[in-house]
Amino acid sequence: MKQGADTLKRVHFELGGKNPVIVFADADLDRALDAAIFMIYSLNGERCTSSSRLLVQSGIAEEFLARLTERVNRIRVGHPLDPGTEVGPLIHRTHFDKVTGYFDIARREGATIAAGGTRIGDKGWFVAPTLFTGARSDMTIAQEEIFGPVLTAIPFETEDEALRIANDTPYGLTAYVWTNDLTRALRFTDRLEAGMIWVNSENLRHLPTPFGGVKASGIGRDGGDWSFDFYMEQKHIGLATGQHPIPRLGA
Repeated sequence: MKQGADTLKRVHFELGGKNPVIVFADADLDRALDAAIFMIYSLNGERCTSSSRLLVQSGIAEEFLARLTERVNRIRVGHPLDPGTEVGPLIHRTHFDKVTGYFDIARREGATIAAGGTRIGDKGWFVAPTLFTGARSDMTIAQEEIFGPVLTAIPFETEDEALRIANDTPYGLTAYVWTNDLTRALRFTDRLEAGMIWVNSENLRHLPTPFGGVKASGIGRDGGDWSFDFYMEQKHIGLATGQHPIPRLGA
């Protein structure tokens, strides 16, 4: 078999992004809180579908963020083989330096470090689960992918403002919407710029469904039949079963 570029037929290109979780005031706040925490701090935030931006409606923001801060401060960081550990170390020194570098950026831009923002211990690449509050959508911490156990919280007033903030990044892999208003859920998800959206759920994926993003978060879709369609070369063969008329130019 020949090796090299001429053997490469298809490439599925998928990146993460500043995936938002949007919590409206009418949501089941207990479940929304559990999901928001799980989707950024599990696996240390080192996965493409982590929800690294929290958009929370202003009427519930103070209470929701207070409960969130308390929970984040209680997350157990430790050795990954310890059964009691909930968050282990980052994968590499280079990535550790990148993630912790955003702590100073957050302070310079005027955000509040409500939880974490520190290294844990002096061995290994352990970072305290971190929560930025008082953030705006134009801040670096809300635009760049940190890819660590770091959540940036941004308040919003109206549905239109939430949509503007949610779409205000170059990325569009996933989004998570929490509301008990079905009409709003349908209207809002239709306008969200994301390849995969969950309503009232964390990332609970059915594997045959299409996986992939929009904008800078990827090209193409994986999953079930979508993978076959994308990675295979389709061929058309036309076979005449009779003598249909053929235009006779110049006859």
